[in-house]
Amino acid sequence: MAAFPWHARSRNYVSESEVYKLESVPLDFGDYHPLKPITVTESKTKKMSRKGSTSSTSSSSSSSMMDPLSSVLDGTDPLSLFAAAADPVTTTSTMDSTRKKRDKDDSSAVGSDFEPWSSKRSEILARYTTTEKLSINLYMGSEKGKAATPGSAVSEKVRTRLEELDDLEEGSQKELLNLTQQDYMNRIEELNQSLKDAWSSDQKVKALKIVIQCSKLLSDTTVIQFYPSKFVLITDILDTFGKLVYERILSMCMDNRASLPDNFSPESVNDTAKETCLNWFFKIASIRELIPRLYVEAAILKCNKFLSKMGISECLPRLTSMIRGIGDPLVAVYARAYLCRVGMEVAPQLKESLNKNFFDFLLTFKQIHGDTVQNQLVAQCVEIPLYLTLYSPAIDWILQCIAYRAPEVLLTEMMERCKKLGNNALLLNSVMSAFRAEFIAARSMDFIGMIKECDESGFPKHLLFRSLGLNLALADPPENDRLQILNEAWKVITKLKNPQDYINCAEVWVEYTCRHFTKREVNTVLADVIKHMTPDRAFEDAYPQLQSIIQKVITYIHDFSLLFSVEKFLPFLDMFQKECVRVEVCKCIMEAFIKHQQESTKDPVILNALLHICKTMHDSVNALTLEDEKRMLAALINGFIKMVSFGRDFEQQLSFYVEARSMFCNLEPVLVQLIHSVNQLAMETRKVMKGNHSRKTAAFVRACVAFCFITIPSLSSIFARLNLYLHSGQVALANQCLSQADAFFKAAVSLVPEVPKMINIDGKMRPSDSFLLEFLCNFFSTLLVVPDHPEQGVLFLVRGLLNVIQDYTWEDNSDDKIRIYTNVLHLLSAMTQETYIYHVDKVDSNDTLYGGDSKFLAEINKLCETVIAQILDHLKTLGKEEDNNSRKPTPCTTKDAQASFDWRSLTELGRTLAHGDLRNNKLNQLSVNLWNLAQKHGFADTKTMVKTLEYIKRRSKQPEMSHFTDLALRLPLQSRT
Repeated sequence: MAAFPWHARSRNYVSESEVYKLESVPLDFGDYHPLKPITVTESKTKKMSRKGSTSSTSSSSSSSMMDPLSSVLDGTDPLSLFAAAADPVTTTSTMDSTRKKRDKDDSSAVGSDFEPWSSKRSEILARYTTTEKLSINLYMGSEKGKAATPGSAVSEKVRTRLEELDDLEEGSQKELLNLTQQDYMNRIEELNQSLKDAWSSDQKVKALKIVIQCSKLLSDTTVIQFYPSKFVLITDILDTFGKLVYERILSMCMDNRASLPDNFSPESVNDTAKETCLNWFFKIASIRELIPRLYVEAAILKCNKFLSKMGISECLPRLTSMIRGIGDPLVAVYARAYLCRVGMEVAPQLKESLNKNFFDFLLTFKQIHGDTVQNQLVAQCVEIPLYLTLYSPAIDWILQCIAYRAPEVLLTEMMERCKKLGNNALLLNSVMSAFRAEFIAARSMDFIGMIKECDESGFPKHLLFRSLGLNLALADPPENDRLQILNEAWKVITKLKNPQDYINCAEVWVEYTCRHFTKREVNTVLADVIKHMTPDRAFEDAYPQLQSIIQKVITYIHDFSLLFSVEKFLPFLDMFQKECVRVEVCKCIMEAFIKHQQESTKDPVILNALLHICKTMHDSVNALTLEDEKRMLAALINGFIKMVSFGRDFEQQLSFYVEARSMFCNLEPVLVQLIHSVNQLAMETRKVMKGNHSRKTAAFVRACVAFCFITIPSLSSIFARLNLYLHSGQVALANQCLSQADAFFKAAVSLVPEVPKMINIDGKMRPSDSFLLEFLCNFFSTLLVVPDHPEQGVLFLVRGLLNVIQDYTWEDNSDDKIRIYTNVLHLLSAMTQETYIYHVDKVDSNDTLYGGDSKFLAEINKLCETVIAQILDHLKTLGKEEDNNSRKPTPCTTKDAQASFDWRSLTELGRTLAHGDLRNNKLNQLSVNLWNLAQKHGFADTKTMVKTLEYIKRRSKQPEMSHFTDLALRLPLQSRT
């Protein structure tokens, strides 16, 4: 293909804008807004049918729109319907669904404000541990009675079952000794699974034996500090057994008829189910030992619903009285806790039995200090304070059940009973943990008086003050008592010698102090914490509590000028010597600042403190730091930088950015933010001066530009550098810093050859061509208004960029290079216009500098010819590839090459029509050639071809556009057959 000279058509952008702008039509939307939610007005009408039946019809108002998805689904989910149809078990398991619904209803008898036992389970297991060896008795099973045939007599079957029950007493057990805590827990889990397996294989007697055996373990207190955890593990098995028995009897009630209603009566239970239920209670009643008989009957307490309406209310007092026969007070209190737990699940309304349970415990509480218990503690080397803490989970649970939705008068009664027992600290602590925080807060001074009178030898007073502080963190005491409460509590807390005890209490009371007092009291508390935790580096063992204190302080003090004026706040931060913990604390502070700081600040106290905190975060970055962590730290530091503003003191603002650059040089996103901030500062200066810089502001703007020019090379991301060079050059140009703008653009041009073929995007390698194409298109748009340097020649930046593009190694079979040349052609066409489509204020572009000089236009036309030659060479290369593929036919490659050839030819035709002056015969002929090439293989889009031809015909009707008429006649449209 021969080279074609380029002649750009003259453009009048103002008249074109008027011709092609959209016609504005006034619309009255009324209350309509596209983001406003749709409201459907539904009207119900009754319509009589011929038989007199009524039917209801719904109609939406004409002004509203129905949701098309809802109308199609008609309220049903097709996936759910499909799943139900595909799974026959779903459609036939009426019993299971009814059971789930009933269980849900039963649990809803206690509201969501009641803390369930399941939430305490993991805490107890984690707290009560041991390193001593444990023992357990495992059920080994029996072979007796297994050979019985289905035709055996009933008496034989009964005799066999009685023998099986006696097996447990005849040595069908194996004792495992010297188990670690984890081995013990694994064995208990094995027993739980054995219970389920025995039940599923219809070995009900074996299942009962396993439960009896596990219940017996609760009478063993040889490793007493592990007893609360043992109780949790064993009662899990009891719960499983109770659920299996209940579901078994329930399934017998639904034979050959519908399921029982939720609140069924015993009269609706059939005789078979009742007989089976009684049989279970009789079996359990035959258990010889008290503890397993008590626990197993409590486990199936819910089954009394099948026998009598008053069954549960009659059994609870009886079981409560049975517990009086347990001699060990620790075993007895946990038995009471289990009974309360079951009672709250099946009959939460029977509070009288729960109250009786607790009052019985109070009557026997003196056993704790008896000789039997004391001898046991001496034998196991357990101190009284540790022993008393073993009671806490049980007593806390019992009192939680009693105090649930209880009136305030019950708290008064409990306080009186505690006083009668000599203000026992253990009971007082549980009372404060169980009752509503509002009730406790209102009586804060009364509780402080009771705490003072407690005997500290058994249960430490600081734990009582901690429990009181937890309540005061949730509810406010009387305003007149607040300072006295803090003074009384802190007198006790500050005297604690053990750093761990001290910090556990101080952590709770810091929240109370921040909530109700000024920075002076907060400062006093922080100073006291530093005083107690600094000796012997005690703070190293209390980082979680110290972190909690910081979190509470910044939760209640949102004014950071006030926060950093607290004298001991920064010294408090110095206690975080471990780097990972210190960084986490700094992150919490920065998150709070970004969240709560509403206005920008220039307060030196805030700036110095937060710069120190941000520096701490920045210095934690090393070669092993994860990218996500770097992004998080950079985001927090950037949030701080954006909130700093010195108003019209632009020089101080720039000084801050310079200091920040030196402090945060290892985090690239922070450097990028600083460059953007400095560019914004330069533009704000321009705005203030309304574009007319004085000598001082011009020097300041050049300083901003220098900051960016120095900082950008330190970035590792090449596209970040390219885009920032372009952005900073635009800012320099807008501020009439022409030589500096040229320096930025030259740097960008010289950087293009360094762009790699693949770049890392979110951890994955991606081709860079599309990103480079986007950047160059933006660059071309800027180059239109950049004036030529008087010493560099015509269009020196454009020529340099074209040379770089020509030498750059592009991907094979990629059209990106030609797309770039096409955009260059657009740029050069725009440069030939008498007046450019846009300008930079107070910057003379080439249209003003050259004034349409013929030599300037000739240079542009030469460049255009070079660019067109490159485009045509590319089309020629595509044609050769198509010919080669046709000789060695590979359907996929041949079609791809032909389609690319046709599409590219049609695209170039469109560019020529839009920007070329087709009165030139050679350009006119080029258009005809491109039209024919686009139809060569039949892959060009027919609709596009038709629209292109229609466009040419419309243009031909405009004044001085008659040459389009001749062109239209020379463009045949091939038919597709």
